[in-house]
Amino acid sequence: MSDQGSRRTRRAGGARRALVLDHVVAVLADRGYAATRFIDVSGASGVAVSTLQGYFGSREDMLIEGFRHATSVAVAAMDELAAAFDDPWQQLVAMVDRGLSTDLATWRMLMEFWTAAAHDAELREHAAALAEQYREPFADAVRRGIESGAFTPRFGTAAIVEVAVANIVGLLYPVVLGHLAPRDTDYRDVVLAQLAFALTTQER
Repeated sequence: MSDQGSRRTRRAGGARRALVLDHVVAVLADRGYAATRFIDVSGASGVAVSTLQGYFGSREDMLIEGFRHATSVAVAAMDELAAAFDDPWQQLVAMVDRGLSTDLATWRMLMEFWTAAAHDAELREHAAALAEQYREPFADAVRRGIESGAFTPRFGTAAIVEVAVANIVGLLYPVVLGHLAPRDTDYRDVVLAQLAFALTTQER
């Protein structure tokens, strides 16, 4: 990690500081990156502004660490879900369902994160690493399905995985803007049918 990245992660605060990061994320999702201030996080968390400054240093560093915390937790949850399945198709279905059921606050936080990453080299690097980690359980399921003979893919594994993930993360703006609620449409069924076709498998 760069020197700048090292400065953005401080050790002060311990467990209480970790709880404050959850409040940082909640305020970010509600107010957005540009409008979130120390005073807003203080009001949400009950932690004094001076204490927040001791924990994080600058407002920007607090927000960036909040992004890093929230996105890392989301990716770890997907990894944990994937590990619960032996059957590769069931694993894919479960991960698609998890992704499509992402709550609105998380979508809003991700929108702010990716927008900020477009202007911050360290965040871009973090975003790229997280994206690779998020894709890996999908790639693992496809690989295992091919090795077991359950899948006979029509296309390259990387392309199949990329399209599956894109069908999930591509919901961000339509959901945040209130243009689409996947649960009220056939979106899930189309995504799974598309995935089954690409893998040349029967929908279970």
